[in-house]
Amino acid sequence: MTQAARDCQGLPPTNLTLFGKRLPRKPYHTDDFGMGLRIRDVQKALQARYIQPNGPTHRYWLVYDVDRSGAVLDWYDRGAPPPTIVAQNPANGHAHLIYGLDVPVRTAPDGKPGPLRYAAAVDCALRAVLDADAGYAGLICKNPLHSHWRVTEWEPRLYELGDLASWLDLSAFNDRRKRLPDYGLGRNCTLFEKLRTWAYRAIRQGWPEYERWHEAVLTRARAYNDFEAPLSDSEVRATAKSVAKWTHQHITPAGFSAVQAQRGCKKGAKRRDEFGPSVQIMASQGFSQREIARTTGIPQKTVSRWLRDA
Repeated sequence: MTQAARDCQGLPPTNLTLFGKRLPRKPYHTDDFGMGLRIRDVQKALQARYIQPNGPTHRYWLVYDVDRSGAVLDWYDRGAPPPTIVAQNPANGHAHLIYGLDVPVRTAPDGKPGPLRYAAAVDCALRAVLDADAGYAGLICKNPLHSHWRVTEWEPRLYELGDLASWLDLSAFNDRRKRLPDYGLGRNCTLFEKLRTWAYRAIRQGWPEYERWHEAVLTRARAYNDFEAPLSDSEVRATAKSVAKWTHQHITPAGFSAVQAQRGCKKGAKRRDEFGPSVQIMASQGFSQREIARTTGIPQKTVSRWLRDA
């Protein structure tokens, strides 16, 4: 079904409608990349030719840039799954192929690494099958709700990652020790993992105020963006903001102390299970608490407490 975006109003709900509903509250957008990107309310941003399809915390759409004439059907010849939406440039036939996910991939710092890496593997494999531009960051795409583009809807159902994986060969990504390719979600996954791992430790060095912390995270994110085809600075800033905001809100001195205390309790319980019976046997044999402590390596106060509790 091919249609101009403005003609969609009044029609039954389609994935084009869902595309509009899933947009970030204040997305990046532009009519001309030479003029840079702007951030405005989504209703105003929808008037732009290019728009940010995904927010910083969830990936609802996998987008691929195919710079070939006839891109609207090129996926079929390559044995790729049908895209949800295609936004094509009527002047040269180049297009953005957009695949909608039924369950979005969480890319916020509290997201699970396993699903994120799986999504990155699917994304990289699909990009390779489509022979799409590996340098395309995915932050901004042709706005399929703008009448400038020739818009086609192909697959009415949203995809599960497993559905997309069934079309692809993911064997090259099975070894989790290997770094993912430096394009698509592979770059995002690598940047995200390295940045949040660093942030979890770094924020404990002085517990800085948010503005200073955000600046430090952004500086580190830019240093990690050393890919052969780097992510755009806008996407790096979005990732840095997400990591900085989450860690500053959730990793606090009080929270960290509680975690440490919980870990200490678990460690103490494990040590007591391991050495407690030996301590009791030695005590029943007439060894003093000092001798028991020296033999087992358990502090004398701890030995005394264990025997008292027993």
